[in-house]
Amino acid sequence: MKNWNIANIPSQKGKTFLITGANSGTGYGVARALAQKGGNVIMAVRNLEKGKAARAGILKENPHAIIELMQLDLADLTSVEEFSKAFLSQYERLDVLINNAGIALPNERQETKQGFEAHFGTNHLGHFALTSKLLILLQNTKDSRIVTVASFVPKNNKSVINWDDLQNQTNFDGMTAYGESKLANIMFALELQERLINSNSTVLSLIANPGFTKSGIQDGMSVMIKIMTSLFAQSIEMGMLPILRAATDPTVKGGEFYGPLKMKEMRGYPELTHVPGPALIVKDRQKLWTLSEQMTQTSYNFK
Repeated sequence: MKNWNIANIPSQKGKTFLITGANSGTGYGVARALAQKGGNVIMAVRNLEKGKAARAGILKENPHAIIELMQLDLADLTSVEEFSKAFLSQYERLDVLINNAGIALPNERQETKQGFEAHFGTNHLGHFALTSKLLILLQNTKDSRIVTVASFVPKNNKSVINWDDLQNQTNFDGMTAYGESKLANIMFALELQERLINSNSTVLSLIANPGFTKSGIQDGMSVMIKIMTSLFAQSIEMGMLPILRAATDPTVKGGEFYGPLKMKEMRGYPELTHVPGPALIVKDRQKLWTLSEQMTQTSYNFK
């Protein structure tokens, strides 16, 4: 569909959406749009104060919005565990899980609470663990979906998984680590779809690339990146569209990847695109899955 936009989203009344990193950037835009369409939106945020301000902004614009706030720190697997237990105790359905939260740090290696390199640990492992714990609810909800937010970086930077240094302890480079974590997101989403199919599940796993968007993720980057952002990045209103399409378009199929196609997939309306070559290697996807289970001490229970 050409120039797919918010007007193409059908009513989401009665559906429950969980969005990680929903207090700013594309996550906030997605939460706002889904609330406008009648969805029951749960904003999962690390900083509750910022989350409260974001929720208040949506309610000010749309007083009838059904929007809740929950604390979640994807850089801490204990927080993921506690959040998941709380969510399962409060909600009886989950139509769409949007794994949106992400970090992009400068050239200074940092670690998560459990000692994983911050990009890989937050962007990939945190969402890997979260999805496993909420899968039972997704499987019990008809026509549910999991949308994993990736990036154009793995394609443009020709990212690969460095199996010999998965924690990026040698010659650390922030953009390389970011690209690797986003490739891991894509590999996870594709392998998840395969395992869902093999278990005869109706849950769909999809991927979205918001393109080069003024989302705030660039705040901790170099001056050059900030200049490029001001010159070339598209608006949040455009960047959120691939996520929304993957989450709501009734015609999508599991395993599909939506994002802009212009300017090396950095700008434009959401369209169906291809996944980067390394994500198509089945044995590597399976290897990453096994390692991720070991690192997070998580196992998936497919029906």
